[in-house]
Amino acid sequence: MKEIINQNFEGERSLFKAEDLFISRCNFDNGESPLKHSRDITAEHSEFRFKYPFWYSRDISITDSTFYEMARAGIWYSEDVSVKNSIFIAPKAFRRCKDITLENVKFMDAAETLWDCTDVSIRNVEVKGDYFGMNCLEVEADGLSVDGNYCFDGARYLTIRNSRLISKDAFWNCESVLCENCHISGEYLGWNSKEITFINCTIESHQGLCFIDGLVLKNCKLVNTDLAFEYSSDIEAELIGSVDSIKNPSGGVIRCESVGELILEEDMVDISKTQIITGRGAEE
Repeated sequence: MKEIINQNFEGERSLFKAEDLFISRCNFDNGESPLKHSRDITAEHSEFRFKYPFWYSRDISITDSTFYEMARAGIWYSEDVSVKNSIFIAPKAFRRCKDITLENVKFMDAAETLWDCTDVSIRNVEVKGDYFGMNCLEVEADGLSVDGNYCFDGARYLTIRNSRLISKDAFWNCESVLCENCHISGEYLGWNSKEITFINCTIESHQGLCFIDGLVLKNCKLVNTDLAFEYSSDIEAELIGSVDSIKNPSGGVIRCESVGELILEEDMVDISKTQIITGRGAEE
């Protein structure tokens, strides 16, 4: 493996189609696509300051590095990419990539980041920005923190544990989602989705958990949550404490201590298809 250490690169495609490189303490500045079509690259303690550094790349390992504001669309159309202990200041960081590992990574401007990606592993990642993870497939996340709306829109086969999501319209148009030991806060949670399960979660939402086909909640708290469950079907909800209000679920069983306001309109739904069981111990 060839070593490149303490060098500065400028100009378009400075290391185009590079293979089998160890890059350390290098600066990539003022030149597009420096490592486009690269293979078997290990980069550490390096700085990427201009657009499109890794496109159509494979077998990439990046640690302790920074993608600055102009390193937009940093990693696209690439496969087998590991990024650890690094910071992305630039938006649009990942798109149409496969086999991604992110560990101890911060996305300071995550607009249009992690779109249409497959087989993603996330550990201790901080995200600030809208539409993170749109249309992703097969994601496992542990210790994910999101501050930004519309996360994981259109995603499928997600497992998210020990995470905190502050996100309006999270999990819209999704399929096969498991959230465990998470705090999720944001309006209109989970609309138009299928097979969503929450276990040991705390959820805050206005008009959340609506329009879902196959909704499971086990040992969850709904705090500051109103007009929940509208037109959701196949509900299995075991809730701790009370719910501010429930409106027109389409079918299932909801257990909770109490309901502040229960809205069941016979001209809107078949109310016989839903059981709402209240009282202490109802979640048991």
